[in-house]
Amino acid sequence: MDTTANEPTGAPPPTGSGGDRVVLDGTGLDVDGVVRLADAEAVPEVPAGALERARRSWRTAERLAATGRLYGRGTGVGAHRSVTVAAQDEADHGLRLLRSHAGGAGALLPARDVRAMLAVRANQLLAGGSGIQPAFVTALTDALRLGVHPAVNEYGGLGTGDLTALAQTGLTLIGERPWLGDPAGGLPAPVVPRPGDALALLSSNALALGRAALVCHELTVLLRATHAVAALSLAAVSGSLEAYAAPVHALRPYPGAARAAGEVRRLLGVSDRSAPAGERIQDPYGFRAFPQVHGPALEAVDALRGIIGVEVNCPSENPLIGEDGTAHHHGGFFAAPLGLALDGLCLALLGTARLSAARLTALGRPDLTGLPAFLAPGPVGSSGTMILEYTAHSALAELHACASPASANHAVLSHGLEEAASFASQAVRQTLRAADAYRTVLACELVVAVRASRLRTVPPAIPAFTRAAAVLPQGTEDRPLTADVAAAAELLPVLARL
Repeated sequence: MDTTANEPTGAPPPTGSGGDRVVLDGTGLDVDGVVRLADAEAVPEVPAGALERARRSWRTAERLAATGRLYGRGTGVGAHRSVTVAAQDEADHGLRLLRSHAGGAGALLPARDVRAMLAVRANQLLAGGSGIQPAFVTALTDALRLGVHPAVNEYGGLGTGDLTALAQTGLTLIGERPWLGDPAGGLPAPVVPRPGDALALLSSNALALGRAALVCHELTVLLRATHAVAALSLAAVSGSLEAYAAPVHALRPYPGAARAAGEVRRLLGVSDRSAPAGERIQDPYGFRAFPQVHGPALEAVDALRGIIGVEVNCPSENPLIGEDGTAHHHGGFFAAPLGLALDGLCLALLGTARLSAARLTALGRPDLTGLPAFLAPGPVGSSGTMILEYTAHSALAELHACASPASANHAVLSHGLEEAASFASQAVRQTLRAADAYRTVLACELVVAVRASRLRTVPPAIPAFTRAAAVLPQGTEDRPLTADVAAAAELLPVLARL
């Protein structure tokens, strides 16, 4: 059968054997490695020792299954856990399990999201503990090398295993579903499934974790860029640096707040020992409370990064096949830590986005800037940047919707046996939407901050202004600002590196 299909928007071709490599050994994968594999900026490298660890787990599972029933090996799954599956029917039972669970719905996910899932799942299997035959690991990593991926739909997971996504992946790995992408370099060899392989492959939140790694990386960049945008806005209103003074944050030792304040000082060229007063005795919250509000977002994205680092480097499969030759039935696939971390990040992101929108509004106030209302020096009644308040608040409303905790949802499934879920899949989907909205809010602030800085008698001599002013359009006449916001959004990764 034809096992390839075209996709309108696939990943770029992989770098090939001469490109950078990301080691998948079950112990050392991190967010950056997932992103590089997802974006085809590197190819996976599997050490022989890691593959041997997976092979030992497989052999152990085979021995255990021969001496007594394991969940999914000689039994049904879910509410059918007590149903006995005859030994001669186990292979067909695994195929039926993959076929019946491949019921995802909604739009097909982008190639990079699916590639992130493949990278995570391969590394988890290399951690040992799944009992799956190593040929599945080889097929997963071959797909990453060859630039092909399975078709995976948006909906199906609840944070207790990405069952539909991994079932769709499993059917692709065994040759029953087509690969997407360019097959010019070849396709992974189809795997012949053995008893127990199906459940071992499904028992993971690899899709949620892969997407979480992508959004963690994206928000890390955006939150770094926020320091530069906030510093530029502070300079544009001649704001006070007292709220950013090192002694203030030494007495209130929150790491995130201290980092946010220190970055603004650095970007404004102010030493830790000085805190110049501004034109007002104190500024609005958008400026004065920035460290206290942005700091938790920095800490939240770091916390998410740590949880991803744990989850992608340890086995989550149920049952867990131990290196000591034992098997344990457990709930390690229940992704509560991931869901809660994502929910917390969305709430923290909403807080700092609110202050970004508040700074944008402040930049249009003559009483704070000494500049024309809405930064419109043209004919009387000109609107200037007025509309960007609406655009920013439209995106902010989306952020507000995304900040409703997905973890607060509830479901009872499989005849009541599975009476809860973490909803990490929903949490990561909301966080991806939140990141897009946050980028828009921040880009709107950047456009307005640059215009305000240009209108000052002496523009601020700081790198953020120099870089942004060289890119953003200069005209102050009333005109469409969509292109300005788009250019500002593309500039944010540059500002994050200042």
